[in-house]
Amino acid sequence: MPHCTPEQLAVAALGEPLPAEDAAHLASCVSCTAEVTSLRRAVDAVAVPQLAAPSAPVPPPPHVWTAIAAATGVSARPDVSPLEEASPTPDAEILPFRSRRRPLLLVAAAVVVGAVIGAGAVAVAIRGGGDDVQAVESAKLDPLAADEASGTAQVVVRTDGSRALVVRLDAPPVPDGYYEVWLTERSITDMVPLGIARSGTQTFELPADLDLDTFSIVDVSQEALDGDPQHSAISVVRGQLES
Repeated sequence: MPHCTPEQLAVAALGEPLPAEDAAHLASCVSCTAEVTSLRRAVDAVAVPQLAAPSAPVPPPPHVWTAIAAATGVSARPDVSPLEEASPTPDAEILPFRSRRRPLLLVAAAVVVGAVIGAGAVAVAIRGGGDDVQAVESAKLDPLAADEASGTAQVVVRTDGSRALVVRLDAPPVPDGYYEVWLTERSITDMVPLGIARSGTQTFELPADLDLDTFSIVDVSQEALDGDPQHSAISVVRGQLES
């Protein structure tokens, strides 16, 4: 069966369902799963509070509704008060009409599409869930240096054999940045990024072929909003997974 298309990978990274046949392929294909998990980083970055701060809605200028009416044959237009009317901009581009469903998701989609075009596969993981799980390993996440952070991590196995890392993090907000969860080996050289974390509990999918005997240390780093996918070398908590 052919691999998923870039569009399907982007949709999966956004957490949207795929057709059954494509979803089955994605679940069994290491290459496609790695692509999706790499794109999830972009989705999570969009969800960082500094990037997703709500703002007041801006109504479109009247000429947009005129174009929509001409294209669709619908003469009605929304009830907009005079104070909300916006003056037409001569150079404004008339965009195709789109649904208003989940605006933040559309922003995330734009980020993911850019990642599909320009980013290589990075072993980050999408979030997942499952009710029937068994904890097989755990770690206490101790603060490093003078950091005011702590937490715990658990590796859980579901009835279908898939694994996830459940991380509970207690940490202060990061101005102009975010936290990221990694698995690393004992020398702290090779690292596998799992995704963006916030204070609270989050679940990260683990790649099926990841050797937890080798990558047995959970590390949480403080990252800047600079677009650099590498570890910042600023770790706030760390702990060893043990059975």
